[in-house]
Amino acid sequence: MKQFINIILLLFLGTLSVNAQTLEDYFREAAENNTGLKARYIEFEAALQEIPQVNALPDPTLSFGAFISPVETRVGPQRAKFSLTQMFPWFGTLKAKDDAASLRAEAKYQAFLDARNKLFYQVAAAYYPLYELNRLKKAERENIEILKSYKNIAEKNFENGKGAMTNVLRVDIMLDDATTTLEILNEKEKPLLSAFNHLLNRDEDAEVAIADSLTISPLPEQYRSDSLLANNPALNAFDTKIKAGEAAEEVAKKQGMPNLGVGLDYAVVSERPDVSLPDNGKDIVMPMVSVSIPIFRKKYDAAQKQAQLEQEQFALQKNDYINTLSAEYDNVWFNIRQTQKLIQKYKQQIETSRQTLNLLFTSYSNSGEEFEEVLRLQQQLLKYEKLKATATAEFHIAQAKINYLTAKTYNNENK
Repeated sequence: MKQFINIILLLFLGTLSVNAQTLEDYFREAAENNTGLKARYIEFEAALQEIPQVNALPDPTLSFGAFISPVETRVGPQRAKFSLTQMFPWFGTLKAKDDAASLRAEAKYQAFLDARNKLFYQVAAAYYPLYELNRLKKAERENIEILKSYKNIAEKNFENGKGAMTNVLRVDIMLDDATTTLEILNEKEKPLLSAFNHLLNRDEDAEVAIADSLTISPLPEQYRSDSLLANNPALNAFDTKIKAGEAAEEVAKKQGMPNLGVGLDYAVVSERPDVSLPDNGKDIVMPMVSVSIPIFRKKYDAAQKQAQLEQEQFALQKNDYINTLSAEYDNVWFNIRQTQKLIQKYKQQIETSRQTLNLLFTSYSNSGEEFEEVLRLQQQLLKYEKLKATATAEFHIAQAKINYLTAKTYNNENK
């Protein structure tokens, strides 16, 4: 019995955990589990691995040679020769390569941040249609219950001689339409759930806790417009790519300079048995210095030109993105203002329609007249309730788009 109670308790707590989830909780879950976002972060980590590769010295060269015919010298024949050489790039080359690789990695990180913000918008854009669907289903279920009550009253009025049978038939037709609409709405839930859960990389049928109601808070004029170009990861990525191009241009210049090398030759010498000499059989040690001569300039000039063109490319792409960003913001801000006005209008129409409907229904209950007008007003009220639910979802999706365009982040401090 105790074990059974524990199981029930765990199930209850699990249900509370699901129901307690907010949209911000789903943002965190998506950030932790979304495979596309994980791939973006791994791309950044892979770029970091380039840094220790480019700022390392080239490997030293060790060579060995054995003389087939020994070379005779005064102190003895040379039998073998060892050479060790280490090349050094021109001063500052490694630092320039390190800067270029670090900036390329930073650009990847900024791209990851932009992908994360875009994922948050996608999660919100998939969440609010589920809210809208729940509200539409609720409105349709309430409509069905109301129509059933109307049918009962119409039947009683017909039996009492206060109404026509056509009133009952009209309600039957509307009930049939409402039932079909509800069935379609129920079928629509599966693809919406699947789209949402795939963003979180979980089972497509997993339960999603949807808020029962959403508040529409008035937004100040040009909401977050001052953040449109400030700390935007996509714009930061372009700036970083431009700096990486400048560093790459510097690398190309440095690589066009001579490389310096130091080395050591060591020759193994055998003793001469026929004479007695100082240093007889002494091995030979010879320090060496080498310099590469970069006389084939085309590749270095092309590398500099490539880096310059890339800087120009990223600058143009940045300006184009700023124009797109500004245009999208204006469009979304218009949608927000429009939906705010529509929601307010629908609220007033719902209130007026409900008051009018109550008066008409009271009149019909007493006289049995104007039943058709009662049904018309009921459908009008349903229409306004659905339009309000749709406009509410569109408002929050547009606000989420604004948050993405202005690079708003979600954490414990700014839920």
